[in-house]
Amino acid sequence: MDGRQPKRARGGSRVRSAVLWEALRTVLDRIAPEGGPGDVVDVGGGTGGFAVPLAELGHRVTVVDSSPDALAALERRAAESGVRVRSVQGDAVDLPDLLGPAAADLVLCHSVLEYVDDPAAAMAALTGTVRPGGSVSLLAAGQVAAALHRAVAGHFDDARRVLADPAGRWGEGDRMPRRFTRETLSALVRGAGLRVAELHGVRIFADLVPGGMLDDADSAEALIALESAAAVHPVLRDLAGQLHLVADKPGP
Repeated sequence: MDGRQPKRARGGSRVRSAVLWEALRTVLDRIAPEGGPGDVVDVGGGTGGFAVPLAELGHRVTVVDSSPDALAALERRAAESGVRVRSVQGDAVDLPDLLGPAAADLVLCHSVLEYVDDPAAAMAALTGTVRPGGSVSLLAAGQVAAALHRAVAGHFDDARRVLADPAGRWGEGDRMPRRFTRETLSALVRGAGLRVAELHGVRIFADLVPGGMLDDADSAEALIALESAAAVHPVLRDLAGQLHLVADKPGP
């Protein structure tokens, strides 16, 4: 997999996704040695923000999403980029019926577990979809970060409620149904029979600095370097806006 992330990414988007793309590069280098193509399933992949760049790198990519509008946009985006991405309408829990068992070397499930009715059932479906020796990439909203952001905004009672609530929500007005900590996300993975391989913090500082700094090339590069260093820090990664966990399925 060449490059840390697609060249089309700019400004804030590039800064916020740099750590995630670097982690995906490492996983794909391992499961698709010598640059060969891998089978990737992107669950909830929407309009192809990850799927199309991965297809551009030569991987065989399938997006499973419940929104027909998102899948239509994905197909247009793939066509404009000159790549083929398979699109399948459905939900995470439907993966075994939609794709069959052991269909992928890598399964992406980014910003999905927060919204599903049953995260354990979704994890079981992801586990069944990935091949032995393959990996699952999970990206989920961080509970500790939500408390930090509410406190910085002056909503101290909300911050306290986020920390106390098992779902990591600050109240009825909170639009996020569920957030995770390192412990709860890891427990979900282990409960599905997968092994926690890597855990990164994504958007530790990027969501806290003024947006204009992300558009300055020198500041963006410095912030990416800081985010990369902090992503695996045993304390700072828990403060991330999103937690990225790579889970491996035991080989045969």
